[in-house]
Amino acid sequence: MDSSQIKHFDYIFTGAGLSALMTVYKMIQSGKFTDKSVLLLDENSKKTNDRTWCFWSENQTLWDSVISKKWNSASFANEDFRRNLDLKPYQYNQIRGLDFYNFVLNEISKHSNITFLNEKVTDINELETHVFVGTEESRFTCSYLFNSIYTKAFAESQTKYPVLKQHFIGWFVKSENEIFTPEKVIFMDFSVEQKGNTRFMYVLPISKTEALVEYTLFSENLLSKEEYEKEIEIYLKKLGVSQYKILEKEQGSIPMTSFPFWKRNTKRVLNIGTAGGWTKASTGYTFKNSDKKSSKLVTYLQNKDPKMSFFHKKSKFWFYDLLLLDILYRHNELGSSIFSSLFKKGNPALIFKFLDEETSLFEDLKVILKCPKVPFIKALFRVIAK
Repeated sequence: MDSSQIKHFDYIFTGAGLSALMTVYKMIQSGKFTDKSVLLLDENSKKTNDRTWCFWSENQTLWDSVISKKWNSASFANEDFRRNLDLKPYQYNQIRGLDFYNFVLNEISKHSNITFLNEKVTDINELETHVFVGTEESRFTCSYLFNSIYTKAFAESQTKYPVLKQHFIGWFVKSENEIFTPEKVIFMDFSVEQKGNTRFMYVLPISKTEALVEYTLFSENLLSKEEYEKEIEIYLKKLGVSQYKILEKEQGSIPMTSFPFWKRNTKRVLNIGTAGGWTKASTGYTFKNSDKKSSKLVTYLQNKDPKMSFFHKKSKFWFYDLLLLDILYRHNELGSSIFSSLFKKGNPALIFKFLDEETSLFEDLKVILKCPKVPFIKALFRVIAK
């Protein structure tokens, strides 16, 4: 192809998932990028409801118009106890993937400087003055590239940092009888058989007869589809749901690792989203972290000469996550006891603040000291030794 036919953009996003769409939306909202050309590339057309995001918040958010359900209370359980959690001052929010895609893509369509193309990226090559991007159909160049296409080999081909997965299958069910409590999320229910892993049920009730019921594991290896679905069936029966329809299904596998993805950032290429370590390593939560990081990125891009390799800053929370993942990687069966020790008597609002990485060192200690001491001390020495 003649180089004159290769179109140049100021910014290209390879992958148009949560992190990319959040960033571009905030670039629009800032009003500071109207003179910049932006291209989003994704092989997925973003026309299906392929996932559900949840996050907790105290105040209004930029995304309130697409929140489909809010809860003020939750419950936590294992085989020995069940505790109702008052989430105040937080609310637990749900956003359906399709609602989010439609909201952002509708806004993008109003701006002629931003283009979304439904094409699969096949090649990224950084040169001194620009970045070359190839798809199955086209060729482009850009000044800066933001990549959210996750390459699992980067994290899984090394041994220094443990890699687990948050993997799940969820059914959105409609029951013939009124079973669910619509104002209360079942946040984690570890009363299911653990089978040597960290396994729990997660229930988002929409009404007395409708809920998203997910069977979730924090572990190294995926199960067969039948294993997840069998456990959902058993759990629904335990809840008293005998007759029901499955309206939708969703499944996912989110990497949980403290692997330093940011070390792959260069002068002109920044890895974002899961590919950039934006997923909260110890929980697999993505929405809130991406919300914060995308805001920082939009501010950072307003610098005169932003260097992508300088964007990331490591925090104490990265280290806390590393310790937990080290324990769960070696002793995956300890997950239930660790999370149970946190939620049995801990302050729910403080735990959520801690998971949002907004606590002081004193508050960190109030949370951490509720955890079993011996596994964390052993993990600390292992990590230091490395």
